[in-house]
Amino acid sequence: MSGKLYIVATPIGNIKDITFRAVEVLKEVDLIACEDTRHTKKLLVHYGINISTTSYFEHNKIKKGEYLVKLLKEGKDIALVSDSGTPGISDPGFNIIRLAIENNIEVLTIPGACAVISGLVLSGLPTDSFVFYGFLSSKGAKRRRQLDAIKQEKRTIILYESPYRLLKTLCDILDILGDRDIAIMRELTKVFEETLRLKVSEAIQHFSNHPIKGEFILAIKGKK
Repeated sequence: MSGKLYIVATPIGNIKDITFRAVEVLKEVDLIACEDTRHTKKLLVHYGINISTTSYFEHNKIKKGEYLVKLLKEGKDIALVSDSGTPGISDPGFNIIRLAIENNIEVLTIPGACAVISGLVLSGLPTDSFVFYGFLSSKGAKRRRQLDAIKQEKRTIILYESPYRLLKTLCDILDILGDRDIAIMRELTKVFEETLRLKVSEAIQHFSNHPIKGEFILAIKGKK
C-alpha cells in the first residue's frame, strides 16, 4: 500500500502559529520534504521533532519529485513543508502534489497559516471575491505587461513583493492601474509587523522616505 503525502502549513513568522495536528503529523511521518532544511530544522527543534528531512525546492523539484514518489509508492508517509505558510502557494509544492495525484497517491492537507489570506483580511478591501497573482516578474517590461493584463480586474488583487522591487512595482502600478486604494502588509505575525492602508501615490512617497525591509503583501482595490 502506498504512503500518504501530507501538505503541512507552517508559521509565516511567529513560530507559535502552527496547529496541534501539524505537529502530530510532523512527528509521525517517515520523512519531511523541505524548501530549506536549515530553516525547517529550527521549527522541528522548537517542537521536539526528530524526523529525517530532505530538500525539495525549485531547482531540484523534477529529480527529487520522482524520488519522493518512489518512496511514497514503497509505503513511506511524507510531509511537505515550505519555508513559511501553506505549501503549493507560489512555491514548487504544486509539482509534487500533481505528481502524487497522477500516481494515485493519497494527498492530505493539514491547514494553517497562509500569507495570502492573512493579507487579504487585514487589507480592509472587499474579501468576497479576490484574485492572487503571487510575485510579478522581476523584469520591468514583463511586469508592466502583467499589470496591463489585469488593469480591468474588478476583484481585489493580491500580490507578493520583495523589498528590492517594491518601489519599482508601486510606480508601475500607479502608471498602469492608476492611483487606487492599496494595503501594504509587511512582516506579518513578526515583531515588526506593519500594515499601511493608503493610495498608491502615498505609498510611493512613504517608501521613498523610509527603509524598505521585510517581505511584502500588496492588496490592490479592483477597478470600479
